Amino acid sequence: MSPVETVRGPVESGQLGHVLMHEHVFVLNTEMQQNYPDFPNSWDEEARIADAVAQLRECKARGIDTIVDPTVIGLGRYLPRIQRINEQVDINIVPATGVYTYNEVPFQFHYTGPGLLFDQPEPMVELFVQDIREGIAGTSVKAAFLKCAIEEQGLTPGVERVMRAVGQAHAETGVPITVHTHPHSGSGLVAQRVLKEEGADLAKVVVGHSGDSTDLDYLCRIADAGSYLGMDRFGLDVLLPFEERVATVAELCRRGYAEKMVLAHDAACFIDWFEENAKRAAVPKWNFTHISDDVLPALRDRGVTDAQITTMMVDNPRRYFEAA
Repeated sequence: MSPVETVRGPVESGQLGHVLMHEHVFVLNTEMQQNYPDFPNSWDEEARIADAVAQLRECKARGIDTIVDPTVIGLGRYLPRIQRINEQVDINIVPATGVYTYNEVPFQFHYTGPGLLFDQPEPMVELFVQDIREGIAGTSVKAAFLKCAIEEQGLTPGVERVMRAVGQAHAETGVPITVHTHPHSGSGLVAQRVLKEEGADLAKVVVGHSGDSTDLDYLCRIADAGSYLGMDRFGLDVLLPFEERVATVAELCRRGYAEKMVLAHDAACFIDWFEENAKRAAVPKWNFTHISDDVLPALRDRGVTDAQITTMMVDNPRRYFEAA
């Protein structure tokens, strides 16, 4: 076993229990909140915190012990708020460091770095390592994993720079990586190549949003290269219907790939990208209890065993976080 950093402090990897491997407490844009506080939804700090506590308690009541939260720069990470929530609910929240972008790096990095106006070692690596070893933003909370993204736009210069910084920080610290990918453009394979070039152990990489695809050849290539498949958007039926998501996981289990999959929703207690009622109407099952209530019974109906479910929800997360 290895210690895994959580919002409440380190937990032994063997004590993570049943894990949802890609969930967000909040996804926010603070600048929009400050300038347009009622668009597209109003923000009441205390009400949002109380609602998050209630949702996480529901999640815990379904037997979920841990959520892995890849909310990083670009998604509104603010640990003091998450600490307040975690004081009120007995669930492990595993925090991340990294940068979320589909195109450019934040302006704070545009002119500072190797070969730039202010020529120095990559500052993102230094910041990521600081979050991992010392704590995030002056808190005692240390990041347990790294996050980057590659979308349909592909390996833009900004995306590549962040990804290589994540790979370098991983090589220095040993903490694992989660990558937001767009499987329909094959970007998971691109991410694996770039991260490997920076010394990453692909067995410590979750290729996120692989569950948006039914392309078994692509998914098996990702898994055969060593990485975990993030089957992590259950409830987002507008991107791929429920039946196809379940059938893909069941078929991969039948082919012997249970040891290379992790499950989640990519849901949030609150996300300010959408108007709340519109989101609820479009994706009514996009919440933290959908896997427990609907997905696991559907998987069992298709022949997935309890042992395979334990592998995906308990054993694989433990192995992912354990020191290499």
